[in-house]
Amino acid sequence: MQHVTPVLLRRVALSALAVPLVACSSPEEAPATPTPSTPAPADPSPRVTDTVASGLETPWGIAFLPDGAALVTERNTGRVLEIGTGQQVREVDRIAEVVAQGESGLLGIAVSPTFDTDRFVFLYVTTSSDNRILRATYDGEALTDHQVILEGIPAARVHDGGRLQFGPDGMLYAATGEAGDRPLAQDPASLGGKILRVTMDGEPAPDNPDPNSPVYSLGHRNVQGLAFDDDGRLWASEFGQNDVDELNEIVAGGNYGWPEVEGSSDRDNGGEYIDPVVTWPVSQASPSGIAYDDGNLWMASLRGERLWRIGIADAGIDDFSTTEFFTGEYGRLRTVVAAPDGSLWLTTSNRDGRGEPADDDDRILRIENPSIENP
Repeated sequence: MQHVTPVLLRRVALSALAVPLVACSSPEEAPATPTPSTPAPADPSPRVTDTVASGLETPWGIAFLPDGAALVTERNTGRVLEIGTGQQVREVDRIAEVVAQGESGLLGIAVSPTFDTDRFVFLYVTTSSDNRILRATYDGEALTDHQVILEGIPAARVHDGGRLQFGPDGMLYAATGEAGDRPLAQDPASLGGKILRVTMDGEPAPDNPDPNSPVYSLGHRNVQGLAFDDDGRLWASEFGQNDVDELNEIVAGGNYGWPEVEGSSDRDNGGEYIDPVVTWPVSQASPSGIAYDDGNLWMASLRGERLWRIGIADAGIDDFSTTEFFTGEYGRLRTVVAAPDGSLWLTTSNRDGRGEPADDDDRILRIENPSIENP
């Protein structure tokens, strides 16, 4: 396991990194009489134990159903797949209006928190005119009754955002990009470069910063990862441009600075922009999906070709422990989700036009032992 320490940036002040301690002992003379041996502790590092699925075409979103099966979107084909509890894979939908160009296509997916009664599944889709959110009904065999609940999100070949995540408040959060048009990120009237918060009907959540707008936060370049922790805090991973990628703690009405600031602000801006809590050089990250599990965030990295663990259990202090895993082993990594059995599912993204696919790519990998005590 290689440990890399990116630049850590907090809103209040910069601080030194907390470097994990590695236990060591000095050799001593062997005892005169044998003593019972103590088993070596189990390796605490996460490890890939299974390939859940292979031969996929750029899997982008994963959402679990109450019975433990998962729904998976393929960005370029527009297919929605179900992976059953026995790992059997079958197509349950193909979204006809998907236009896949560059980074766009069929992106995020989320399952209603009240799925047992409403059977709703939500999809983030790029069309010929925009990005939009669809709501469909899943009857166990196929997705049907597709309805557009939110449209008009700017779309382009790049910076389409796309992640969907339900919060503990029952609201649907959607990450969008500025579609390469930088000023949109600071325009409160645009849905581009934002994190949106809506009801299951696509209406602005009643207690949004502007109750008439779905905009929850602004000043984002391209957010592709959303996750809530046990305390209800919302975290987002965001692509930088040339210098740094970001992990942000999202607050209602917060302005995260793009395009005025990339990473942390180095000038007096009167508190107008919120700094990221962690940054990485773009060569080590280019982050997409994130997942929360037992005090840690897990962040899949595309260009960085690694999985990051970020300890946030003590997020009130100025130190965030960061550790990288699987560097260069599986190529580009797109999405990571916490599975119902306590494992993580991690997707490769080597068939997205920027990777070097192996014969069995793209894959969904199962990772065990992800929840270990923070250093």
